[in-house]
Amino acid sequence: MPNRVSFMFPQQPTDPDAIIPFGQLAQEIRADRLWLGQSLRIESHPALAYLAGSGCRISVGMAVALMVLRHPYDAALQARSLARLMRHPVAIGYGAAYPSYVRSVRGEAYTKPAAAVGEFVDIARKLANNQAVSHDGDQFSVHTRLPPMQTPKVEIGAGVLRPGMARIAGRTSDLAMTWLTPLNYIEEVVKPAVEEGARGVQRPPRIVSVVHAGVERKGRSPMLLAQHGSVSHLQAPHYTDMLRKAGLDVDASDPVSGARELVRAGVYLYGDPAHIAAEIAKYHALGVDEVVINPTSVSNMYGLQAAVDDLREIFAALDAQDPTRRPKGGSGVATVSVPDVAGAGQLR
Repeated sequence: MPNRVSFMFPQQPTDPDAIIPFGQLAQEIRADRLWLGQSLRIESHPALAYLAGSGCRISVGMAVALMVLRHPYDAALQARSLARLMRHPVAIGYGAAYPSYVRSVRGEAYTKPAAAVGEFVDIARKLANNQAVSHDGDQFSVHTRLPPMQTPKVEIGAGVLRPGMARIAGRTSDLAMTWLTPLNYIEEVVKPAVEEGARGVQRPPRIVSVVHAGVERKGRSPMLLAQHGSVSHLQAPHYTDMLRKAGLDVDASDPVSGARELVRAGVYLYGDPAHIAAEIAKYHALGVDEVVINPTSVSNMYGLQAAVDDLREIFAALDAQDPTRRPKGGSGVATVSVPDVAGAGQLR
């Protein structure tokens, strides 16, 4: 099994043309996949469809899409359509979103968010893979199937923070996605819980870890970068609870101190490209199938081109570390430069 490494497009797009150079970059540096977060500007599914329409057809993913925005039938339809348009595999991780946001959209929060995500993902992934579904649950009642259509592989999974969600993901998902998650927590909590949930039901879903990173350069502060990439998560009780259980001294009321902890504990990867590549290898050594490099902090502070420069250097270091990471021969894509797009905003 290859050690997959991908990266995220670091903004909520307002101009779909801004995504195209990142799709070309994924081909140039031989990234396994280009990921988008959930965009509330140009929504992520049509943004990626636009990329396919431009002629850039690559493996893509979304992390983490918000379950409250769609029915699982629509989730399956959107994912399967995107795989057919891209002619490459698609992976989408879903999450329940913050309770306050869920209330603003559907009128009330989920009583059991993890169980609701499990229902949603189980239905959507079966439908997306041409299976008939007969399901009556607390959140959804679905008795139907999509018209059969052959597509590249479609994976639908769930974002996981706590062991309960990890167990549900193990039982229902194609992939279990972590975000801002320390290595020791993946090894000691997430992976065992995922495997426990899958026991006797299915092969464990592959683990995909989103890892924030920035290359060390003159004038950069890793603490400021960590703040600019993760301030909303560092103020979220469920994230700080997870980080505390992993041994970090964080508090939702003090995201500045929390950012220092991310750097100190190596959750935010900062250093030269070789150091970052070596840290990424630690995730693979634990059994993480795909590491998704998130350059949002660099993009937020220094612009899209700075994020591209970091990604290119990190992937060059990954190639030097493991020449077999991806087949050589290149994609025939020229080196890309990326103009900043005013008002594009941040994803995470």
